[in-house]
Amino acid sequence: MDTGLAGKCVLVTGGSGGIGSACVRAFAAEGARVAIHYHRGRERAEALAAELGGLFVAGADLTDEMEVDRLFYETTDALGSIDVCAAVAGVWPSDDEPVWRLPLDRWESTLRANLTATFLTARAFLREVKRNGHGSLVLVGSTAGRFGEAGHADYAAAKSAIQVGLLLSLKNEIVRIAPSARVNAVAPGWTVSEMTRGKLEEQDVERVTRTMSLRKVAVVDDIARAVVVLASDELSGHVTGELITVAGGMEGRTLHP
Repeated sequence: MDTGLAGKCVLVTGGSGGIGSACVRAFAAEGARVAIHYHRGRERAEALAAELGGLFVAGADLTDEMEVDRLFYETTDALGSIDVCAAVAGVWPSDDEPVWRLPLDRWESTLRANLTATFLTARAFLREVKRNGHGSLVLVGSTAGRFGEAGHADYAAAKSAIQVGLLLSLKNEIVRIAPSARVNAVAPGWTVSEMTRGKLEEQDVERVTRTMSLRKVAVVDDIARAVVVLASDELSGHVTGELITVAGGMEGRTLHP
């Protein structure tokens, strides 16, 4: 089925990471003109851009509003417009820290790297939507934001805010400036990516998937396909404010003995 994304200008934040790079490839495969954002992964971003035929690459710290504004200015200058934004960038602290030991600086850093960065990205994109009169924004949350995650209350709180409060507010605000513009979100569960690879190697996958109907861990392409569907006005043009969980039927309880 035609996604209608051919020729569309797409910005993928966190495009040098595992899920981000899969999104870049998926949009490029649909014929979109893709811009790859990176923060610290410049070499990976440039290698991906070269692999896919010389895509536009731009670096920015998404917690800095001036850098976010510069990213959108440079991307618009390079592509002509931004029709779709996939806000994939995020940070998952690897160390388990229960709340009674969680330092305030880590709490604030995690919220800034996830929630604040997503807010600044969404704000800049909505300004593009106001100029263009159309647009589709896809936020990337996490199952941690649905079910919580012991040892990572900071991350869970940030992702919950993204995929509930921010998402539901944005879907009502965006139509004030573009009546057919949409905002949706994807919540990945356990996914083999650069962010989680070490953690998955340390744990028994059988135990990890006990809360999942489908007893397998996702791959990054599973997430990227959901992002592309939500970004496409052809495939999901009457869908907005929705959270799609890509986690094999995960629940907040054990399903398998």
